Amino acid sequence: MTIEYRETTEDLLTRIDIHKKYGGKDIDQWMLDLLNVQPGARILDVGCGAGKQCFLFHKALQGQAEITGGDLNEELLTKAREENAKIGSPITITELDFNKAFPFSDAQFDLLTCCFAIYYAADIPYTISQMHRVLKPGGRLFTSGPMPQNKQLFYDVIREATGKEIPPMPGSSRYSSQILSAMRSQFKSVEEHIFENPLTFEAVEPFLDYTRASLSEDRKLWKSFFESPEDFERIMGKIKDVSERRMKEDGQLVMVKVVGGFIAHA
Repeated sequence: MTIEYRETTEDLLTRIDIHKKYGGKDIDQWMLDLLNVQPGARILDVGCGAGKQCFLFHKALQGQAEITGGDLNEELLTKAREENAKIGSPITITELDFNKAFPFSDAQFDLLTCCFAIYYAADIPYTISQMHRVLKPGGRLFTSGPMPQNKQLFYDVIREATGKEIPPMPGSSRYSSQILSAMRSQFKSVEEHIFENPLTFEAVEPFLDYTRASLSEDRKLWKSFFESPEDFERIMGKIKDVSERRMKEDGQLVMVKVVGGFIAHA
């Protein structure tokens, strides 16, 4: 199964910044508390993007970990390498395509993380088998992704603005079903954890910024809604109208992020 999507540094970092500014909870701290990674760990972050998780672990463990981040997106890898260089390049940033054999020997890592990425894999059981292969016995795989209830306000506004049904999203349509099933079939045990984070917008503009970045980042998933830049701006205009009306009626816009965190034990 081929999943088409577009991911750019600007769109991705815009969404991350909005999560931090308007969210009521800290997903990074939630992940660190769940995993309780100890100094000396060997960590691989698959689908590392611009390196967010890698830098988070490096800071939390005060540099006392061997961290590798891998991704296929050259734009995001360039950003990760630039940020890595600013702190003395303690992290290994490498090209990694999770649809192919991982470029690592068996049983190398204590922890493998894949945050908001694994549902783009073409062959989920194969990708998870590669993750299992490079983990040490007793190692852990941590994945995170959107649950079916995730950011309903976002989808409700788009549905109302366009009159169209929302196309299946790789995350919410695959994460709690196909990914969880594949992890359970290949690992000794799997823990399920849920993170809920309400993003509260007191003005329409940041919600529109989030919506614009989301639609732009994943534009190939929304190709039944728009194709040309003109189509995109026309739809954004309709979304703005619906958002402004809802803001006037409710006084604020609240979008709840519902994220699953699955921990598999090798």
